[in-house]
Amino acid sequence: MMIRSIFTLLRRAIVAMFAGLAVTAAVRMRSKGGVKTQTGGWRELTADELVD
Repeated sequence: MMIRSIFTLLRRAIVAMFAGLAVTAAVRMRSKGGVKTQTGGWRELTADELVD
């Protein structure tokens, strides 16, 4: 009886994992655009900007 409940628990866990993977894949496929990279980047700070 104990082994049967362990197998049921494992089966439910595996089904839940696959369901989560399916939802994640669907969301990623739906939102392929994403955020575009910004232009610019790092610049060196002057001594005046370092002082609070």
